[in-house]
Amino acid sequence: MTAIALFLGFVALIALRMPIAMAIGCAVMAALVAAGFSDTLWILPMKVLEGVDNVSLLAIPFFVLAGNLMNAVGMTERIFNLANALVGHFKAGLAQVNVLASVLFAGSTGAAVADIAGLGTVEVKAMRERGYEPSFAAAITTVSAIVAPFIPPSVPLVVYAFLSNTSVARMFLAGIVPALVIAAALMIFNRLRAIRIAYPEQPPAPAGEIWKHALSGAAALLTPAIIMGGILTGTTTAAEAGILACAYSLLLGVLYRTIDIQKIWHAVTETVMITALIMIIIGFAGAMGWLLTIERIPQTLAVNVSAMVDSGFLFLVVVMAFVLIIGCFIDGVTAKLLLVPILLPLVDSYGIDRIHFGIVMQMSLLIGLATPPLGIGLYVASRIATVPVEHVIRAVIPFFLPLGIVLVLLAAFPQIALFLPNLVLGPA
Repeated sequence: MTAIALFLGFVALIALRMPIAMAIGCAVMAALVAAGFSDTLWILPMKVLEGVDNVSLLAIPFFVLAGNLMNAVGMTERIFNLANALVGHFKAGLAQVNVLASVLFAGSTGAAVADIAGLGTVEVKAMRERGYEPSFAAAITTVSAIVAPFIPPSVPLVVYAFLSNTSVARMFLAGIVPALVIAAALMIFNRLRAIRIAYPEQPPAPAGEIWKHALSGAAALLTPAIIMGGILTGTTTAAEAGILACAYSLLLGVLYRTIDIQKIWHAVTETVMITALIMIIIGFAGAMGWLLTIERIPQTLAVNVSAMVDSGFLFLVVVMAFVLIIGCFIDGVTAKLLLVPILLPLVDSYGIDRIHFGIVMQMSLLIGLATPPLGIGLYVASRIATVPVEHVIRAVIPFFLPLGIVLVLLAAFPQIALFLPNLVLGPA
């Protein structure tokens, strides 16, 4: 009865367009009443506070601020110019530049929507000027942004590490190889499409130009090195590494003379809004997790599913399909907060590594970012490219082939995710 009240209440409120955090809170309250806790509803605010009372969550606002500051001090165009100098002469040149720039820029933001909004303006403008279809430019910008949340500093990976009680350092390392696999798959797909589609071409950049852009953009690429270096050596916590990344971003603005007080203030206010939204969702999701635990819903689900699905890989396939659908309607952080507490007992019962599962779940949710009808990445890219979202949807559909192949590879071969953390930190 409790689970039914929780699920139906949440779905009904989302259908009524209530904000996610409020929908979770009201659904939890309805489930508490259904479970017989109507006289003790004061428990709810206490559990909300307990949900955010964790020092590891301090990293989130600093990682968000570091990415916003990188945008504010003008690192976006420098990174794009470096990527263009390196691979702009390849077949499907600016499409390849788009992917590589997302890999390089991810180390500054760690967020897919920030990648689309930050780099997308530069990328779409450049592709339009070179004769690319605006809808294609928006589509490749959307799918290449999937790389960003796999590379430190990644807020979704921090949230998953918090929910699953795993190491932030291991999660960060586990995301690097999958990010490179995604980028390689997209670049290969672009190259194959260039066989039958005549994309505009450009000559190779002179060595001097490559060197100039490398010097200009290299400083921005040190952000993930600062974060990972501090965490892996044990000299900083994740939150302290985020503080260092913020200070480094401001230092770059001073050195390049691109710092602007108005833009810095905008970055700070945007960070406050994003962090507040994430934290209130985490708080209410913590209350929901407590309710599910005392009602033993995850354990009951684990027993029932284990009786029906006898293979860990088949379980992953079922979860991937479900999460792909969820990712079309709910952003990745919210989906993790809702699903991870329920799914972890199942993950453990099948002997699946929690870090491997986190990477597979991340990939499934991020494909949802670009999946019609409600993939938020499609709408952000559509607005940047000033084309109807229907045109972007048509252009993005072919890219589900390489993305789907990568998702299956990540599920079938855990070592793609686990190789690097095991190599650097040793087996868990």
